[in-house]
Amino acid sequence: MTAIKRRRGAILIAGGIAATMLLAACGGSSDEASSEGATEDTAAESTETTDEGAGDAVAAGCEAYEAYMGSEGGSVTLFTSILPPEQQLFEQAWADFESCTGIDIVYEGSDQFEAQLPTRIAGGNAPDIAFIPQPGLLAKLVESGGPVAAPDSVAANVDAYWNPAWKDYGSVDGTFYAAPLGSNMKSLVWYSPKYFSEWGIAVPTTWDEMFAAADAIAAAGVKPFCGGIESGGATGWPATDWLEQIVLRTQGGEVYDKWVAGDVKFDSPEIKGAMDVLAGWMKNPDYVNGGFGDVKTIATTAFQDAGGPILAGECAMLQQASFYANFWENFQPGTTIAEDGDVFAFYLPEVDAAVAANPVVGGGEFVTAFADRPEVQAVQTYLASPEFATSKAALGTWVSANSGVPLDTYANPIDRLSAEYLANPDGTFRFDASDLMPAAVGAGAEWTEMTAWFAEDKSTDAVLKAIDAAWPAS
Repeated sequence: MTAIKRRRGAILIAGGIAATMLLAACGGSSDEASSEGATEDTAAESTETTDEGAGDAVAAGCEAYEAYMGSEGGSVTLFTSILPPEQQLFEQAWADFESCTGIDIVYEGSDQFEAQLPTRIAGGNAPDIAFIPQPGLLAKLVESGGPVAAPDSVAANVDAYWNPAWKDYGSVDGTFYAAPLGSNMKSLVWYSPKYFSEWGIAVPTTWDEMFAAADAIAAAGVKPFCGGIESGGATGWPATDWLEQIVLRTQGGEVYDKWVAGDVKFDSPEIKGAMDVLAGWMKNPDYVNGGFGDVKTIATTAFQDAGGPILAGECAMLQQASFYANFWENFQPGTTIAEDGDVFAFYLPEVDAAVAANPVVGGGEFVTAFADRPEVQAVQTYLASPEFATSKAALGTWVSANSGVPLDTYANPIDRLSAEYLANPDGTFRFDASDLMPAAVGAGAEWTEMTAWFAEDKSTDAVLKAIDAAWPAS
């Protein structure tokens, strides 16, 4: 049984679930618990009196789940796009919760999740809980009358453990619906510690240091950056990420939000300025495209392949998300990812702390409920707790922006680095902009126009005006 300390019991039972989540035995009678404890010569400790003094028994090892009890025999259906093998890790992470509370979480994953969920809701067959992959979908579901507002216990956990931006992304028209779950970090730069050492380059900690390092590497005859934006029908998306990083760092969170909402146009001075910065970086012939060719090859290089030249010393850096850790083994079996390994990453530095302190662009899922039964609220609250996030993070391949997870929980150094910045309550976190914009823009014109910007050297003005023209009229 996982030993997880319950640190926020009072908050966890706040709101509508308080009356139904208190003071029940876990997994059978107190006699059974005592017998079980006696087998381990701990009969005297196998039950305890609850904090509230009601005297009901809690089985040994279940103390951390006491606040969620009271719905034994309940079943909660959960629908998501997350498939095996990650499914098994979720089920492992909450196994003790199920055992102690008697609540069965019934997991269903589908690769047609986004198409099926609205259909199920419309047909009266909504799941109790769904993991929503982006705020835009949440807003559409709320508009159609699907989700129910999150209980106070969930809001209290989010207020306590997440950067405030996450709660905003889980809210629609001022009502909070969905707590964040897993997170991903897009503000990283991959590099080779071995080659940095050979070239006498220190890991940059400021924006100016990064470009000073690029100049030094270029002077030594190596292209400092490599990149690729080819991705089949989604070709262009990495370029939108590069632009988002610059907009947030140079313009700040308020302008970023207005840009996402369409109130700041692509053809505005703010976004034009960000494009000029990107042109001096990823369209700079002295900087790119190491290992592949000239600037235009960025458009034809698969994003999965873009980092390969780093291991050969043919380019020095690649701006790409934390998930890129999964690709290094394809280039070179046995590649080690560590500060002293074959490859590692550093945080893409801020430009001006007064404009945006510790800026991070990322993404993640949100736990959204379509029922408010006590057992559903218990599961919601647990999934928003640091105890669940710690249990899940300890299994690897997953990061939470929950600040209650100790950083040493993450065995993977890239996960740990990502969590350090994602969980910073004082950082400037923003969700991936193209995921928030209307699909015709963020997954349409912006992809194709940014591709033309690289492949055809289409002018910045023409690119930005074309993207604005794709914005829906209403």
